[in-house]
Amino acid sequence: MTDNTMDALEASFETMELAATARPMLEGARAGGAAFDGFLRSGASVEMKSFTGLTGDAGGFAVPREIDAVIDATLKAVSPIRSVANVVKVGTAGYRKLVTTGGTPSGWAAETAVRPETATPVFVELAPPMGELYANPSASQAMLDDAAFDVEAWLASEIATEFAKAEGGAFINGTGINRPKGFLTYTTAATPDATRAFGQLQHLASGVAGDFGTSPQDKLIGLVQALRAPYRQGAVFVMNAATMSRIRKFKTADGQFLWMPSMSAGVPATLLGYPVIEAEDMPDIAANALAIAFGNFKAGYLIAERSETVILRDPYSNKPFVNFYATKRIGGCVANSEAIKLLKFAVS
Repeated sequence: MTDNTMDALEASFETMELAATARPMLEGARAGGAAFDGFLRSGASVEMKSFTGLTGDAGGFAVPREIDAVIDATLKAVSPIRSVANVVKVGTAGYRKLVTTGGTPSGWAAETAVRPETATPVFVELAPPMGELYANPSASQAMLDDAAFDVEAWLASEIATEFAKAEGGAFINGTGINRPKGFLTYTTAATPDATRAFGQLQHLASGVAGDFGTSPQDKLIGLVQALRAPYRQGAVFVMNAATMSRIRKFKTADGQFLWMPSMSAGVPATLLGYPVIEAEDMPDIAANALAIAFGNFKAGYLIAERSETVILRDPYSNKPFVNFYATKRIGGCVANSEAIKLLKFAVS
């Protein structure tokens, strides 16, 4: 064998060694070790996917059929109380707010007269009942990998919608136990602001159990005027769609509708000149039902939330499923019982 032949063979071996070192290492293989040794030690491979369709409604519909990339969903009614209430961000689990009742008394005096001491304002502490909304849905890793749509974005959207629906219901009917206290769960009385206890809402009776009775427009006007002038600036009506359907048909003696429909997108319709907020969590008109609320919710209802919705992606706790653990800490209560009035469909 000539020297030239030996040189050619050595060059060939060097080329093979370079090619081996330049080859991409399989995931899990240790540096300097063989790929198969890394696979045996850690179980890693270039791709190892276990896939089952399972049942249709649990994800099987998405794979392997060709489907639309967007999932259509039935829209849920989300209560809009948050949009009209006073929302504050808090940094701790508890939140306190001081409210003065009656203001600071004052008096008149002559220029040189003695100024006697006036009464001291009375403070009331508010502590909105708080609770934690949570959801923990899961999706198989195979579905996340192979579904035609963005499962993670869809789940996040579903969670946000459900949270909005749940908190909206709590702002109206919440018990105050591990959740906000809804304004309809407070005790009510027919007495006016000057004689009613703090924290007790005023109701006006319709005069008939489960109905408006005669001259329904008079009952609505009385509800508006029961709210004192400082609160009427920014006040709104709150009712559900069934009640709204009844009221839209009311007319004055000269044939004019009480209801004024909106003339542009994004602007609510008005009733007696005040915006109307549709909230499906409000009760239907029935005997003793508090079916219509009117008030300044910025002054009347307080929402305290610790943070925005937080979603944690957890692929480890329940393999081969990926859990999406979402939480939101939120509270709510009536802050000023003079700023919200209710129409009660009862004799008194």
